[in-house]
Amino acid sequence: MKKLLKFILWILGILVVGIVILLVYVKTMLPNVGEPEEMTIKLSPDRIERGEYLANHVMACMDCHSTRDFSLFAGPVVPGTLGQGGEIFDQNMGFPGRFISPNITPAKLSNWTDGEIFRAITSGVSKDGRALFPVMPHPNYGQIDPEDIKSIIAYLRSLPPIENEVEKSKPDFPMNFILNTIPKKATFQKTPPKSNKIEYGKYLATAASCADCHTKQEKGKIVGEPFAGGMEFQFPDGSILRAKNITPHPDTGIGYWTEEMFIEKFKTYGDSTYNPHKVGPGDFQTMMPWMLYGKMKTEDLKAIFAYLKSVKPVENDVEFFSPAQ
Repeated sequence: MKKLLKFILWILGILVVGIVILLVYVKTMLPNVGEPEEMTIKLSPDRIERGEYLANHVMACMDCHSTRDFSLFAGPVVPGTLGQGGEIFDQNMGFPGRFISPNITPAKLSNWTDGEIFRAITSGVSKDGRALFPVMPHPNYGQIDPEDIKSIIAYLRSLPPIENEVEKSKPDFPMNFILNTIPKKATFQKTPPKSNKIEYGKYLATAASCADCHTKQEKGKIVGEPFAGGMEFQFPDGSILRAKNITPHPDTGIGYWTEEMFIEKFKTYGDSTYNPHKVGPGDFQTMMPWMLYGKMKTEDLKAIFAYLKSVKPVENDVEFFSPAQ
């Protein structure tokens, strides 16, 4: 009996030592995506214009890196806050920690090289080597054309500098260890030709990270079918929004939508005459930054719609909104 007990303790001791070694490795040796690439991005008008379009209306960087006014429908960006950071994504919203969007104006990025910004966006590693939680979907950004990433960097360099210090993000346990395993080296692709509408739409949907919000997740882990909706967003008043099913299922998704319906839905909010209405406690509200996406080019919206119509239809009837009790 004593020999058995000693054997069990010996095995447990080995396991403990192994776990400690693994945790030390994860904490000290990861992430490991390589050094930032040496690059100098020319701030040409064409590049800045392309970057502005992507950062505001496709990838919607300014959705998270600015201040949004949720007293108005769809939380439009507050003028004068573009890129200043400070938006909080915490446990109340289902995240495994407290994550704060950083300031990405030149006031903060002036001491970053273009290569360091490029690595952060595409591989999820900060200037100081910290792993970035993919609330900024760097796994998606690492799949798109590097020229588009460079255009975004050029645009960020052109923003008015805003002095705004924000606190560092703090992942909960065990995410503080898991987080270091997430960053990966980018696997870039060239922008598909617009004539290939489905592939071009897939490219745009990846850049826009449509699946990230429209796929059910729990504590940062995907638990639902892609694009089938169900991810929950809780507002401060206790109301809960759930992302819609945007697969082409005929009853619970967008199978019955026409291209015209899809485009009109977006363009309604991109119209210069649209003024978002006031939203009171318990009233319907959305996280979708409609005023940003509403200015996406019509040909790009058509391509995204064509791609969504091509994905696997999933039956998932989502209760879209639950007002505060």
